[in-house]
Amino acid sequence: MQAENYYRSNCPINLAVEVIGDKWTLLIIRDLMFEDKRHFREFLGGEEKIASNILTDRLAMLETEGIISKKNDPSHKQKFLYSLTSKGIDLLPVIIQLGAWSMKYQPVDKERFAHAGQLAKAGSASQSKLRSALTRKHLK
Repeated sequence: MQAENYYRSNCPINLAVEVIGDKWTLLIIRDLMFEDKRHFREFLGGEEKIASNILTDRLAMLETEGIISKKNDPSHKQKFLYSLTSKGIDLLPVIIQLGAWSMKYQPVDKERFAHAGQLAKAGSASQSKLRSALTRKHLK
């Protein structure tokens, strides 16, 4: 399928929103980046309570879009291990800035999620360290 027929428009904002623009997709990416969730059941256990059919759909879409990869878990024959790809890790500054915006304007539990504010204020050196850690964990 040609990209111009698949997406509503080739506007860069539209193209990004069509891939990562719903809450469940962003929360799955968040969980992979910051919560060390790597298995289907771990994503289901989040406080937002994603439905299993929606999780299945979003994981498949993220894999199709090249944001995540899925492989058999060597520790359990019936489980899959989800990982961020380089394309997924490149979303790190976007996710950090979404958190920073929310810390500024939304009723965030600032004590519980202080790490989000610290990460946004930490700057590029801290983000580089986190990017390197994600690369080691997910791209090995």
